[in-house]
This record gives sequence, structure tokens and C-alpha cells, in this order.
Amino acid sequence: MDASDEKIDLYPPIKPFDHGYLELDGGHRMYWEQSGDEQGVPVLFLHGGPGAGGRPVHRRFFDPRHYRIIIFDQRGAGRSKPYAELTANTTRHLLGDMESLRCHLGVERWLIFGGSWGVALALAYGIEQAERCLGFVLRGVFLGRQREIDWFMTGMGAIFPEAWRAFSDFLPTDERGDLLASYYRRLSDSDPGVHLPAAAAWGAYENACSTLLPKTPAGTASGGSNAALSLARIEAHYLKHGLFLDDGYLLANLDKLRHLPGIIVQGRYDVICPIISADELARAWPRAEYVIVPGAGHSAMEPEIRRALVRATEQFKSLV
Repeated sequence: MDASDEKIDLYPPIKPFDHGYLELDGGHRMYWEQSGDEQGVPVLFLHGGPGAGGRPVHRRFFDPRHYRIIIFDQRGAGRSKPYAELTANTTRHLLGDMESLRCHLGVERWLIFGGSWGVALALAYGIEQAERCLGFVLRGVFLGRQREIDWFMTGMGAIFPEAWRAFSDFLPTDERGDLLASYYRRLSDSDPGVHLPAAAAWGAYENACSTLLPKTPAGTASGGSNAALSLARIEAHYLKHGLFLDDGYLLANLDKLRHLPGIIVQGRYDVICPIISADELARAWPRAEYVIVPGAGHSAMEPEIRRALVRATEQFKSLV
């Protein structure tokens, strides 16, 4: 596949050559898998959310003849167990899990690939473990600041008022004063009759705002099953606690990793993670290449975003 080809797209589907569970503290068991070339350049995929989990399509951003593709489901997400668990689930725990996985797999250094929440987690890891990083491919920049959290909870209503109205109106009138606290209370409730409808409403809101041209009508539930619970519950948990990071921590400590190469891919019309955060990150990180995708929003699966991401992983073949 030629990185200069404008038609460059995802690689064909592949299956893992290895997978397993890593025993963690707090009763957690973390799912991990490897695919591609066992002797290739290690690349770690960090899924978004938090709580979204990894999917088979995520293997396809990388040339399997060149990369050793490592994917894991963060605590409570995807195939990790217990599902949608909030106990012992913080950014600090996830950073430790990444190091535990690196040691378990015998990786010396790896390329870090993350989108949305995965950007914040990638940068937090790079700040602490720069010597373990070959570089970064980052998409849909989220830096975890309070103003970004506030934008997600209320600001997106300026662009998608009907989706936000459905999101807000799901709650009784007396619970709408603090949407995040009210949703968090419902999502963390043990009763499926309480947490599953809240998860469906949360997922519908996020899905409606995630692409330039939404595929799901605003306000339509698109994840009312148990599968949507980990994303909504864990996402609300992290947002409620400010991502367990000091406000502005990532940009304030970027000097720890700015000597490393990076490629930042950002949809111009990303409503979930507005481009201003990517712009700030790019200006603070001169060595990072900044790619603005003019006809895209937030989702990694939008055609021009995924092509830009594959071009980025192709480009890193000559950088690492």
C-alpha cells in the first residue's frame, strides 16, 4: 500500500495471533490481543470513551506486515472483566495497566495510537513514560480540561440542539440543573431498569454528534442494550472526576514528550472534540505534524479521517 495513494484506506480484516487476560488489582482482568507481525514495530492502540473498548476494525489502521498491533480493553470496557466496573478505575490505574501490559509482552518501546479520550491517555502515558514511546498518532484531540467537559455536556447543544434537548429531556425537570451529576447517579445505579435507559440516552446523544453527517437521527436511541453501558457509565465516571487529572495537566507537562515525533489528525468539524484543542496541542508541540481533515467530524470511521490515520501509520514506517 502506497502512502501517497489518495485512495488509501483500511487494511483487510485480520485475526489476532495471540490474546489473553492480565490479572490486575481491584479484581479487574484486562483483555489484550496481538495481531500483525510478531517481530514488527510494536504499536499500542488506545480506544476512546473511556469505556468504548477495542474492536476488530481497529486492527485495520496498521500494515500487518510491518506492525505488531497491540490492543487492550481498558478496565470495565469491552472484553475486560468485570464489565462496566467503576471500582479501582482511574487514569492512574490505566497508566499502570499499560506498563504492566508492556512488561508482560516484553515490549521495549512502542508507537502510541489513540483517539478522543485515547489522546488524553496517550499524552498522560507519554508524560510519565517518554522513554518507552516511539511516537504518537493522535486523532480527535481531547485534553480533559473542564471547559472541554462542559462543552460535551451542554455546549454541543449549540450545534445539535435537538440531540441535546433529547439528552436533557430524558431526565426529570428537577434533575436537569446538573446533567453530569444526574446521569452519573443513574448510570452507576445497580438496577438495569435505571442504568440501561440512561445509557441509551447518553449513547444516542454522543452518536448524533460524532460525525459530520449524522447517520442516526438526533434523539434516537442507538445503544439501549447492555453493550452501551460501559461507554456511558465509565465516560460519566471519568468526566465527573475531571479525568482524574489536574485541569490543564497535559499541556502543562507536554515538555516531557515534545521531543518525540507525532502526527495529529483532526476533523475540521469535530463537534465532540472541537478543533481548538488540537490547535493548542499542535502549537505547543512543534515536532508534531498537524493534519486537518476538512470534510469530517469526530469519528475515526469517517472516510477521510480513517484514510488520514492510515497515511499516518504508513508515514511512521520511516520515522521509527
